[in-house]
Amino acid sequence: MMRKGSVERKTLETGVSVDWCLDGSGLCDISTGIGFFDHMLTLLAKHSFSDLTVQATGDLDVDSHHTVEDCGIVLGQALKEAIGDKAGIHRYGNCFLPMDEALVQVCLDFSGRPYLVFAADIPKVQLGIYDAEMTEEFFRAVAMAAGLTLHIRVLYGKNTHHIIEAIFKGFARALAEAVAMDPRVHGVMSSKGAL
Repeated sequence: MMRKGSVERKTLETGVSVDWCLDGSGLCDISTGIGFFDHMLTLLAKHSFSDLTVQATGDLDVDSHHTVEDCGIVLGQALKEAIGDKAGIHRYGNCFLPMDEALVQVCLDFSGRPYLVFAADIPKVQLGIYDAEMTEEFFRAVAMAAGLTLHIRVLYGKNTHHIIEAIFKGFARALAEAVAMDPRVHGVMSSKGAL
């Protein structure tokens, strides 16, 4: 059975629709109006081996903030729906990801206790119309909505594009590890019997 989540959210600032299938092959259809962000979400799908559709409209005449953050909320909700009761999954994921001169570590836990540690000094620049500082806000929104404990650490790097790309790819790889089904896991991966 395919694990899927479908969520739509409309506000006076944005409209976001997400379909996320965790058991995919990296297919995607992404349109947010923010070119760099579309690129990052495409990488998220590809490197997590999941199929992802994201359609978003927003008040880009203001800036990218509302659109990026609201996409994070809806992606987190869709992920939570897709993962369901978490039975049979690894639960934890970890990835060190190099991108040229940048090195990033992403660790996550489907604990049900949302938390973000974002240890990264990303320059406050724009990549197209994407505000680089929105990277932290995006992952905070995903973690809170999905119930993830998420740690993101940039060990080093100089190029802002490389650093952010490494974060998204690292998150994707850690996610793929965490949601992988394992026949050795009976119920949920917890001595408490619940997550």
